[in-house]
Amino acid sequence: MLPFANVTLASVSAYFTTTHGTLASLPARFTSAPAPTVPTNGGEGWRPLLDPENLSLLFQGLWVSVRIALIAMALSLVCGTLLGLVMDARSRLVRFLTRAYVEVLRIIPQVVLLFIVYFDSTRTFHLDMSGELAAIIVFTLWGTAEMGDLVRGAIAAVPAHQYESARALGLSTRQLQRHVILPQAIRQLIPLTVNLTTRMIKTTALVSLIGVIEILKVAQSIIDRERFDYPDAALWIYGAVFLIYFVVCYAISAYSRHLERKLAL
Repeated sequence: MLPFANVTLASVSAYFTTTHGTLASLPARFTSAPAPTVPTNGGEGWRPLLDPENLSLLFQGLWVSVRIALIAMALSLVCGTLLGLVMDARSRLVRFLTRAYVEVLRIIPQVVLLFIVYFDSTRTFHLDMSGELAAIIVFTLWGTAEMGDLVRGAIAAVPAHQYESARALGLSTRQLQRHVILPQAIRQLIPLTVNLTTRMIKTTALVSLIGVIEILKVAQSIIDRERFDYPDAALWIYGAVFLIYFVVCYAISAYSRHLERKLAL
């Protein structure tokens, strides 16, 4: 028989119940678990918003979002106007290519375009491209497609008698576009362009997926940092981001309405 065969549960139990072998004599760390620490700032998730550093970071992130949107929108206005002017060209090939571009860029989700430009293009062509530059390129491509279609629609909305009157006055095609068609189309484009601008500002939230530190990424970082002290901070911080987006977009829309009244639309 093995030498330790006579060791029974009873003998082991007896050892721990002797005077000098009780469980009570073991160190406390072996016999009791530490009480969990509970955050004491529940219900005060708004406090991180009073921190000047957090507010400064949020507005720095907002500036990144707005900067990307404004640069992309400025480029889209130029490229989209040119695209819209040639979308109804006489050449079937030109019409096909321009409309195919518009449809493809409108169908593909912006996040997919961001991944293609930032990850695939940089690896394929060995480019050293920042996330912000990739975002500007993607939003310009998308904005050009949207703007081109808006310009084409605005030009098509000009009454036919305007063309006939211009032809009767002997205006050339260039003069017709410059003095008759574009001024009327621009007036119709103002609210549509503002709508595209606000959409672009809100869509910049996607650029955090390629490492750009914009307002949503900053908000998530603040939430992660304050999670232990203020477990309900997410509601307040995301609420602040919503309010900031609303104020910016509302201000742009209000300015658009001012322009519409000024131009008597």
